[in-house]
Amino acid sequence: MKSAIAGLFLFVLVIVLWSSVYTISETDQAILTQLDKPIGGVVSDPGLHVKVPFIQNVHRFDKRWLEFNGEANEIPTKDKKYIWVDTYGRWRIADPLRFYQAVRDERGGQGRLDDIIDGKTRDSVARYDLIEVVRSTNRSFEATEEIEGIGSPEARAEVKVGRETIAQEILTASAEITPQFGVELVDVRFKRINYVDSVQRTVFDRMITERRRIAERSRSEGQGRAAEIRGRKERDVMAASSVGYRQAQEIKGQADAEATAIYANAYNRDVDFYQFLKSMETLDASLDDKAWLILSTDSELLRYLKRSEAR
Repeated sequence: MKSAIAGLFLFVLVIVLWSSVYTISETDQAILTQLDKPIGGVVSDPGLHVKVPFIQNVHRFDKRWLEFNGEANEIPTKDKKYIWVDTYGRWRIADPLRFYQAVRDERGGQGRLDDIIDGKTRDSVARYDLIEVVRSTNRSFEATEEIEGIGSPEARAEVKVGRETIAQEILTASAEITPQFGVELVDVRFKRINYVDSVQRTVFDRMITERRRIAERSRSEGQGRAAEIRGRKERDVMAASSVGYRQAQEIKGQADAEATAIYANAYNRDVDFYQFLKSMETLDASLDDKAWLILSTDSELLRYLKRSEAR
């Protein structure tokens, strides 16, 4: 019986001791609450610490810089361009006690930051034209067909403020509010800026139209260039053909002259034989095996045939 009581006492003692101590890591800071009310100061020294068991509770908060990732919001610019603006930032819990009293935990802090930064982003973006929110400098663009044809007035507009300055303006305005919640806000940036869906379709349609126009112009220039090349080719071919035809005619003329000279020599050697040979060639070219030939008595062919029979 005594051993059971001693064991129970020891068990209760262990639980009490376990509930009486807590540890703080290098990356944490904490506050103690008693009956849901903060007591004491901020505990930031890493190591083992003591508290009243069962009555006091430990609330830990991160010392490190935390990431804020806002939701994209539809915001109109000064020139009535509706855009989606998505922001992000860096913050930390500078005063854990005030942070706990104002928002309780990191989720509450994220929600409060979202309200503050979203409101200041709306105020700042609405005071400037779209080009100021998108661009940061007045650096010159290379003159290309795309810039010439698509949004050239907007692309060439002068930037007086710029995206970086607007982001800094949002940070400054938001950082003036966050300390009352125990939060130090160190950075706010634009993560993404985009047109709303209806404006996107209009912009894309215009881009498609402009690129089709550029493509048609390129095709037209290509066709003109191709026609020029084909014309030059045909001219070169005709010039080459003309030279070849002239040389061929010269060769043919020389051959005809030589053939005529040969025929003349042959004719002068034996006039009758030459006339007979030419007559046979004519006869052979004019008749076939089934043809009938009717000659008059004074025909030159008949005269040659009779002479051959007489021999």
